[in-house]
Amino acid sequence: MQFVNPIRDVKTIQAMKEELRKHSVRDLLLFVLGINTGISLLDLLNLTVQDVWDGHNAKQFLYIKDEKTGEDKAYYLNSKVGEILSEYLSNVDWKSEDYLFKSKKDSGPITRQQAYRIINHSAREVGISEKIGTHTLRKTFGYHAYYRGVAISILKSILHHHSTAETLKYLGIDRAEKRPLKVDVNL
Repeated sequence: MQFVNPIRDVKTIQAMKEELRKHSVRDLLLFVLGINTGISLLDLLNLTVQDVWDGHNAKQFLYIKDEKTGEDKAYYLNSKVGEILSEYLSNVDWKSEDYLFKSKKDSGPITRQQAYRIINHSAREVGISEKIGTHTLRKTFGYHAYYRGVAISILKSILHHHSTAETLKYLGIDRAEKRPLKVDVNL
């Protein structure tokens, strides 16, 4: 597996969203859900409609069973995810057990390789020259969460890392780099 980078620039993230939307709302949802939750690709691909949708609206939390502990981990589905989910799920008559990222070839989910092609192709189209892959989604989530004030200990837990140093390295964050943290308690 090659090392990939987070998408650090918010304007580039917006450009990626616009590029993905041109192809399909499914592909846009894959990207938006990944960069807003930090869920692993395997977990993303195995999501079903009932995991994220109550029949009328996006759920507030997505629960995924942690393979190591057997406990359900909660992932917050923010308004950006909710908007795209609503758009995506309103276009087709979905069954609750359908895979969210359904393949166009059969009833199964898209493959890891297809997810990679979707992300990588769109990154190239918007001019990203760095190495980009499916881990870029998790790294982008973690990178931006860190710089918005989420504690590294929380990110370490979400990303299933053993140490703070591992998480900082994974996210491409240099401790010597002094950037202000944005803690937005927008009450």
